[in-house]
Amino acid sequence: MAFSMNNGGGNNGGGWGSRRQRGGGSISEINVTPFVDVVLVLLIIFMLTAHVMEFGLDVDVPKTILVKDTPQEMPVVSIPKDGTYYLNGQVVNINDLKATIQQRFGKNTKGVYVMADRATIWDVIAQVTAELGAGGFKVYMVTQPQDAPVKGGK
Repeated sequence: MAFSMNNGGGNNGGGWGSRRQRGGGSISEINVTPFVDVVLVLLIIFMLTAHVMEFGLDVDVPKTILVKDTPQEMPVVSIPKDGTYYLNGQVVNINDLKATIQQRFGKNTKGVYVMADRATIWDVIAQVTAELGAGGFKVYMVTQPQDAPVKGGK
């Protein structure tokens, strides 16, 4: 878009024709060609990658059967609302947690499951997690899927 000042009559006119012929003025138009090129390249890139982002990658994962009983008992630290610590149903002191797990499950135990009530204070859960991590155990948090049936009818 160009603006010109018309200085009054005469053959000269003061518009585009006179500036170009004289060569004294500058053209102040925006060149949109590079902008259009960039927009078209971005459009092509998004068109090519949109189907990958929408559908993701198809990965055929193996199917497993739900096993209710395991041949080996796993260490599970349970924390109810009151904040007491249980190791597979038996009360345990947090300071003796590492030694008790190694004594009951052997020194080759790598991971411990932590199951806490959702109303439990987070500080209690964090202390157990930190203690197990310092003891060299991997900590696995036990959760329940939202569509799974709830125990006790709650």
